[in-house]
Amino acid sequence: MTGCGPAADDGGRALPPVEVPFTIPSVRALPPEPALPVAPSATALPMFSSAIVPIDAALAERMSASWREGCPVPLEDLRYVTFTHVDFDGVVRTGEVVVHADVAEGLVGVFAALFEARYPIRQAVLVDEYGADDTASMYADNTSAFNCRPVTGGTRWSEHAYGRAIDINPVENPYVVGDHVGPRTGRPFASRPDEPGVIHADDVVVRAFAAAGWQWGGYWDSPKDYQHFSTTGR
Repeated sequence: MTGCGPAADDGGRALPPVEVPFTIPSVRALPPEPALPVAPSATALPMFSSAIVPIDAALAERMSASWREGCPVPLEDLRYVTFTHVDFDGVVRTGEVVVHADVAEGLVGVFAALFEARYPIRQAVLVDEYGADDTASMYADNTSAFNCRPVTGGTRWSEHAYGRAIDINPVENPYVVGDHVGPRTGRPFASRPDEPGVIHADDVVVRAFAAAGWQWGGYWDSPKDYQHFSTTGR
Protein backbone atom coordinates (compact mmCIF):
# COMPACT_ATOMS: atom_id res chain seq x y z
CA MET A 1 0.00 0.00 0.00
CA THR A 2 1.38 3.32 -0.98
CA GLY A 3 1.47 5.86 1.91
CA CYS A 4 0.79 9.51 1.70
CA GLY A 5 3.68 11.90 2.18
CA PRO A 6 4.85 15.33 1.26
CA ALA A 7 4.59 16.34 -2.42
CA ALA A 8 7.72 15.71 -4.58
CA ASP A 9 9.01 16.77 -8.04
CA ASP A 10 9.95 14.40 -10.88
CA GLY A 11 13.40 13.89 -9.40
CA GLY A 12 11.96 12.79 -6.08
CA ARG A 13 12.91 15.91 -4.28
CA ALA A 14 10.46 17.28 -1.75
CA LEU A 15 8.68 20.42 -2.69
CA PRO A 16 8.37 23.21 -0.18
CA PRO A 17 4.93 23.53 1.38
CA VAL A 18 2.55 25.91 -0.32
CA GLU A 19 1.01 28.49 1.97
CA VAL A 20 -2.63 29.09 1.22
CA PRO A 21 -3.80 32.53 2.45
CA PHE A 22 -6.77 32.32 4.85
CA THR A 23 -8.98 35.28 5.47
CA ILE A 24 -11.30 35.35 8.49
CA PRO A 25 -14.69 36.37 7.19
CA SER A 26 -16.09 39.52 8.68
CA VAL A 27 -19.05 39.02 10.99
CA ARG A 28 -21.98 41.37 10.58
CA ALA A 29 -23.05 42.88 13.88
CA LEU A 30 -26.60 41.94 14.79
CA PRO A 31 -28.96 44.81 15.37
CA PRO A 32 -29.68 45.42 19.04
CA GLU A 33 -32.80 43.80 20.36
CA PRO A 34 -35.63 46.26 20.85
CA ALA A 35 -36.14 47.29 24.44
CA LEU A 36 -39.10 45.69 26.13
CA PRO A 37 -41.92 48.16 26.76
CA VAL A 38 -42.10 49.36 30.33
CA ALA A 39 -45.55 49.24 31.85
CA PRO A 40 -46.59 52.64 33.16
CA SER A 41 -46.57 52.72 36.91
CA ALA A 42 -50.00 53.19 38.43
CA THR A 43 -50.39 56.34 40.44
CA ALA A 44 -51.28 55.15 43.88
CA LEU A 45 -53.83 57.14 45.82
CA PRO A 46 -52.95 58.16 49.36
CA MET A 47 -54.01 55.76 52.06
CA PHE A 48 -57.48 56.22 53.50
CA SER A 49 -57.47 58.28 56.65
CA SER A 50 -60.12 59.31 59.13
CA ALA A 51 -60.63 60.78 62.57
CA ILE A 52 -63.42 60.77 65.14
CA VAL A 53 -63.47 63.49 67.78
CA PRO A 54 -66.01 64.88 70.27
CA ILE A 55 -67.74 68.20 69.60
CA ASP A 56 -65.59 70.90 71.16
CA ALA A 57 -66.46 74.56 71.65
CA ALA A 58 -65.19 75.60 68.22
CA LEU A 59 -67.23 72.89 66.49
CA ALA A 60 -70.30 73.74 68.55
CA GLU A 61 -70.01 77.32 67.31
CA ARG A 62 -69.78 76.08 63.70
CA MET A 63 -72.89 73.96 64.30
CA SER A 64 -75.01 76.83 65.62
CA ALA A 65 -77.42 76.46 62.69
CA SER A 66 -77.83 72.67 62.80
CA TRP A 67 -77.98 72.20 66.60
CA ARG A 68 -79.79 74.15 69.30
CA GLU A 69 -81.27 73.62 72.72
CA GLY A 70 -84.24 71.30 72.51
CA CYS A 71 -82.74 69.00 69.89
CA PRO A 72 -83.27 65.30 70.69
CA VAL A 73 -79.52 64.58 71.05
CA PRO A 74 -77.07 66.56 73.20
CA LEU A 75 -73.80 67.67 71.64
CA GLU A 76 -71.84 65.31 73.89
CA ASP A 77 -73.53 62.37 72.19
CA LEU A 78 -72.39 63.49 68.74
CA ARG A 79 -69.04 62.99 67.01
CA TYR A 80 -67.24 64.94 64.31
CA VAL A 81 -65.88 62.58 61.63
CA THR A 82 -63.34 63.47 58.96
CA PHE A 83 -62.45 61.08 56.16
CA THR A 84 -60.75 60.96 52.79
CA HIS A 85 -62.81 60.42 49.66
CA VAL A 86 -62.44 60.66 45.90
CA ASP A 87 -64.37 63.41 44.10
CA PHE A 88 -65.83 63.23 40.58
CA ASP A 89 -62.48 64.31 39.08
CA GLY A 90 -60.62 61.53 40.87
CA VAL A 91 -59.02 64.00 43.28
CA VAL A 92 -58.64 62.92 46.91
CA ARG A 93 -60.47 65.26 49.27
CA THR A 94 -61.21 65.40 52.98
CA GLY A 95 -64.86 65.28 53.96
CA GLU A 96 -66.58 66.00 57.25
CA VAL A 97 -69.84 64.87 58.83
CA VAL A 98 -71.38 64.83 62.29
CA VAL A 99 -73.10 61.65 63.47
CA HIS A 100 -74.13 59.97 66.71
CA ALA A 101 -71.22 58.57 68.68
CA ASP A 102 -72.73 55.07 68.52
CA VAL A 103 -72.47 54.88 64.72
CA ALA A 104 -69.25 56.82 64.08
CA GLU A 105 -66.88 53.84 63.90
CA GLY A 106 -69.16 51.91 61.59
CA LEU A 107 -69.56 54.89 59.29
CA VAL A 108 -65.79 55.27 59.01
CA GLY A 109 -65.70 51.66 57.83
CA VAL A 110 -68.26 52.53 55.16
CA PHE A 111 -66.20 55.48 53.94
CA ALA A 112 -63.09 53.29 53.85
CA ALA A 113 -64.90 50.80 51.61
CA LEU A 114 -66.14 53.58 49.31
CA PHE A 115 -62.63 55.03 49.09
CA GLU A 116 -61.21 51.64 48.16
CA ALA A 117 -63.91 51.24 45.49
CA ARG A 118 -63.16 54.76 44.18
CA TYR A 119 -66.81 55.67 44.57
CA PRO A 120 -66.97 59.45 43.98
CA ILE A 121 -68.44 61.86 46.52
CA ARG A 122 -68.94 65.39 45.23
CA GLN A 123 -68.28 67.02 48.58
CA ALA A 124 -69.01 66.49 52.25
CA VAL A 125 -69.15 69.57 54.47
CA LEU A 126 -71.28 70.35 57.49
CA VAL A 127 -74.81 71.37 56.57
CA ASP A 128 -74.13 74.52 58.58
CA GLU A 129 -72.18 75.78 55.55
CA TYR A 130 -75.67 76.17 54.02
CA GLY A 131 -77.31 77.58 57.13
CA ALA A 132 -78.65 74.07 57.94
CA ASP A 133 -80.92 74.49 54.89
CA ASP A 134 -81.37 70.95 53.62
CA THR A 135 -82.59 72.13 50.21
CA ALA A 136 -79.54 74.34 49.66
CA SER A 137 -77.26 71.52 50.74
CA MET A 138 -78.92 69.14 48.27
CA TYR A 139 -78.59 71.58 45.37
CA ALA A 140 -74.87 71.80 46.18
CA ASP A 141 -74.74 67.99 45.88
CA ASN A 142 -73.44 67.96 49.43
CA THR A 143 -73.17 64.74 51.43
CA SER A 144 -74.30 65.47 54.98
CA ALA A 145 -75.53 63.71 58.10
CA PHE A 146 -76.59 65.44 61.34
CA ASN A 147 -79.16 68.20 61.09
CA CYS A 148 -81.68 68.92 63.84
CA ARG A 149 -84.77 69.15 61.62
CA PRO A 150 -88.13 67.43 61.13
CA VAL A 151 -88.79 64.79 58.49
CA THR A 152 -89.51 66.07 55.00
CA GLY A 153 -93.16 67.14 54.89
CA GLY A 154 -93.80 66.23 58.54
CA THR A 155 -93.35 67.37 62.13
CA ARG A 156 -91.60 64.51 63.91
CA TRP A 157 -87.84 64.55 64.19
CA SER A 158 -85.90 63.25 61.21
CA GLU A 159 -83.32 60.53 61.79
CA HIS A 160 -80.82 63.22 60.81
CA ALA A 161 -81.75 65.00 64.06
CA TYR A 162 -80.43 61.96 65.96
CA GLY A 163 -77.24 61.70 63.93
CA ARG A 164 -78.32 58.31 62.59
CA ALA A 165 -78.88 59.19 58.93
CA ILE A 166 -76.79 60.44 56.05
CA ASP A 167 -77.54 61.67 52.52
CA ILE A 168 -75.02 60.74 49.79
CA ASN A 169 -74.65 62.77 46.56
CA PRO A 170 -78.22 64.19 46.61
CA VAL A 171 -78.21 65.33 42.96
CA GLU A 172 -77.26 61.92 41.59
CA ASN A 173 -79.53 60.27 44.18
CA PRO A 174 -82.63 62.44 44.53
CA TYR A 175 -85.71 62.17 46.72
CA VAL A 176 -88.59 61.05 44.49
CA VAL A 177 -92.26 60.92 45.36
CA GLY A 178 -94.83 60.93 42.57
CA ASP A 179 -93.75 63.56 40.05
CA HIS A 180 -91.70 65.46 42.62
CA VAL A 181 -87.91 65.16 42.43
CA GLY A 182 -85.73 66.90 44.97
CA PRO A 183 -83.50 68.57 44.19
CA ARG A 184 -84.86 69.47 40.74
CA THR A 185 -81.35 69.15 39.33
CA GLY A 186 -81.60 65.46 40.19
CA ARG A 187 -84.43 64.83 37.71
CA PRO A 188 -82.09 63.33 35.05
CA PHE A 189 -81.07 60.77 37.66
CA ALA A 190 -84.56 59.77 38.79
CA SER A 191 -84.54 56.98 36.19
CA ARG A 192 -81.34 55.65 37.82
CA PRO A 193 -78.91 55.77 34.89
CA ASP A 194 -75.59 53.98 35.19
CA GLU A 195 -73.59 57.13 35.86
CA PRO A 196 -70.82 57.96 38.37
CA GLY A 197 -72.18 58.58 41.85
CA VAL A 198 -75.57 56.99 41.16
CA ILE A 199 -76.44 54.38 43.79
CA HIS A 200 -78.07 51.15 42.63
CA ALA A 201 -79.60 48.21 44.50
CA ASP A 202 -76.94 45.89 45.92
CA ASP A 203 -74.04 47.96 44.58
CA VAL A 204 -70.83 48.66 46.49
CA VAL A 205 -72.41 51.61 48.33
CA VAL A 206 -75.52 49.74 49.48
CA ARG A 207 -73.45 46.71 50.50
CA ALA A 208 -70.96 48.81 52.45
CA PHE A 209 -73.71 50.55 54.40
CA ALA A 210 -75.59 47.28 54.95
CA ALA A 211 -72.45 45.68 56.41
CA ALA A 212 -72.41 48.46 59.01
CA GLY A 213 -76.13 48.07 59.79
CA TRP A 214 -77.47 50.97 57.69
CA GLN A 215 -80.53 50.70 55.44
CA TRP A 216 -81.11 52.38 52.09
CA GLY A 217 -84.07 54.63 51.29
CA GLY A 218 -83.90 53.49 47.69
CA TYR A 219 -85.59 50.27 48.75
CA TRP A 220 -88.68 52.10 50.03
CA ASP A 221 -91.90 51.80 48.03
CA SER A 222 -92.71 55.51 48.29
CA PRO A 223 -91.07 57.90 48.59
CA LYS A 224 -87.87 56.70 46.98
CA ASP A 225 -85.08 58.43 48.91
CA TYR A 226 -82.07 57.33 46.89
CA GLN A 227 -79.62 59.54 48.79
CA HIS A 228 -80.73 58.40 52.25
CA PHE A 229 -79.19 55.80 54.55
CA SER A 230 -80.15 55.33 58.19
CA THR A 231 -79.58 52.87 61.00
CA THR A 232 -83.30 52.61 61.75
CA GLY A 233 -84.72 52.24 58.25
CA ARG A 234 -86.59 55.52 58.62
